[in-house]
Amino acid sequence: MKSIYDLTYEKLQIMFLENSMKKYRSDQCFQWLYRKQIDSFDKMSDLGKETIEWLKNNFYIETLKLVDKQVAKDKTTKYLFELSDGALIETVLMHYSFGKSVCITSQVGCNMGFTFCASGLLKKQRNLSSGEMVAQVLYVNKELLKEDERVRNVVIMGTGEPFDNYDNVIDFCKIINHDKGLAIGARKITISTCGIVPKIYDFSDEKVQYNLAISLHAPNDELRNKLMPINKAYPLEELFKALRYYSEKNNRRLTFEYILLKGVNDQEKHAVQLSKLLKGMNAFVNLIPYNQVDEHGFKSTDDKSALRFYDWLMKNKVKATLRTKHGDDIDAACGQLRAKHERID
Repeated sequence: MKSIYDLTYEKLQIMFLENSMKKYRSDQCFQWLYRKQIDSFDKMSDLGKETIEWLKNNFYIETLKLVDKQVAKDKTTKYLFELSDGALIETVLMHYSFGKSVCITSQVGCNMGFTFCASGLLKKQRNLSSGEMVAQVLYVNKELLKEDERVRNVVIMGTGEPFDNYDNVIDFCKIINHDKGLAIGARKITISTCGIVPKIYDFSDEKVQYNLAISLHAPNDELRNKLMPINKAYPLEELFKALRYYSEKNNRRLTFEYILLKGVNDQEKHAVQLSKLLKGMNAFVNLIPYNQVDEHGFKSTDDKSALRFYDWLMKNKVKATLRTKHGDDIDAACGQLRAKHERID
């Protein structure tokens, strides 16, 4: 049996038509799922008994079991969910002036092996289905609806590498973006990759409006090889060739994520190298404070040094922002809460 949340609007239509049901019935079903966000097929009151029975016999509505929930002083909320097979995943709600943003997980565990990231403490077990990703957004959205709020932005930056789960991630984006569903704007959806070059080319050819963010974190191959093993497979020259292809095809601004690590990648020489790397590109650098992970030993750059790095970039004509630290009084680092529970268990 398949999760109904795995189906895009188009795939749901095909399923209905292949089973000799009217096309408009799939439209009704989709809206019940995402506009009314029902939790039972029996609540689809205008579909008819036969259609409801068919749905119940062929699909289920994905549910997540809440295992833990941490709320920081700044209201950043981290959820730890258990999936149907017992696997644990994390989802994070962040509050911004421009709306509520949800950071979702795309894999159980991660094989990218960033030396500073808690996600890599537990290796990849499997990909999440598009339905398991959708369920994360719906769970948080239902909580927000109680406060007359809703999810406005979605970032796929949680545990896992989204482009290592490409097809399911693209379907997930289509589902939450569809105007008959959650209707989250394409430009309010961001996919973050550490640099799976072949998939960047694939994504470029999709010609969609979803934002693309690159986890960079180092301005040269030597340092990036140490921090991010993926760079050995796809070094910066190959990565930036693919990114320029993306820019030519889509004419969209790229975001580069750069976590500031004390004494590692936060010196003036790094800022200069980064500015040279991005020269001529329609690019924006998101400087991110590091949420420390005890097992790795890295330290967060202090506020004064972070601001100095930001100034160096601006002087070198690189557009940047210094992100406010979120959830530093909870297990906010990616994979940290899950790893904590795995150790306890």
